[in-house]
Amino acid sequence: MNPNGNPKSERHDHLTIDRISMTFSDRGREERVLNEISLHVDKGEFVSIIGPSGSGKSTLFHLIGGLLKPNSGHILLDGTEITGDVGHISYMPQQHALLPWRTVRNNVILSQELSGRRKSEVRREADRWLERAGLADYADRYPHLLSGGMKQRVSFVRALLSPQELLILDEPFGSLDELTRLDMQRWLLDIWEQERRSVLFITHSIDEAILLSDRIYVFSEKPTHILKEVKVPFERPRKEGISLLAEFASLKQDIYFTMKADRS
Repeated sequence: MNPNGNPKSERHDHLTIDRISMTFSDRGREERVLNEISLHVDKGEFVSIIGPSGSGKSTLFHLIGGLLKPNSGHILLDGTEITGDVGHISYMPQQHALLPWRTVRNNVILSQELSGRRKSEVRREADRWLERAGLADYADRYPHLLSGGMKQRVSFVRALLSPQELLILDEPFGSLDELTRLDMQRWLLDIWEQERRSVLFITHSIDEAILLSDRIYVFSEKPTHILKEVKVPFERPRKEGISLLAEFASLKQDIYFTMKADRS
């Protein structure tokens, strides 16, 4: 316990979710969304959450970001309680959320501007990242001139440039067509494997979760609890064609039948 009587992480996790429960009230009716969820993300680890629609995955992200406060439980970052506090994470939503009146470069540097860093320094750093993302030629263009995949790349670069170490990615490729989504998965892998930031990722795709993750938490229907924690056995960097392996298919089947059994 810390001096305030709250739990302190015994491990060296970057993020610790400790028995979080959340109930919403609507017109006198209460609905329990999250039921004693406990999970962790180690430093430099890519962890995914997969579960049915409406299982409270986005609610959990809002709790981590401090936009909501749980009915019970604790959220710790590097062993320090952050439950109900904002400003500790970098969040990439399902939609790119780029400001249409700002250029690509100026969208990317927004969080850095708000942190008070010198604009010239931030612009140089942004230009280096836009080059790495294959977006250097688009730095002075506006979002409406970009494809969906390009917009998501800009949004991810903006998240990477934020000062927070923990990245929360809320189904960022869900609105993309299949081919663009596959390209974005490979691009994200290449960028992440160079940087190794701590990531908590929501997806509805079992294939995507296996391809990207070190570990996967499988969520149940509401009231949501964790059905299973899955360790992904494939080494990094992840190789092309990994989804064609028999081990990949077996792991996908195991997760699928775990979720299916919960619905029965």
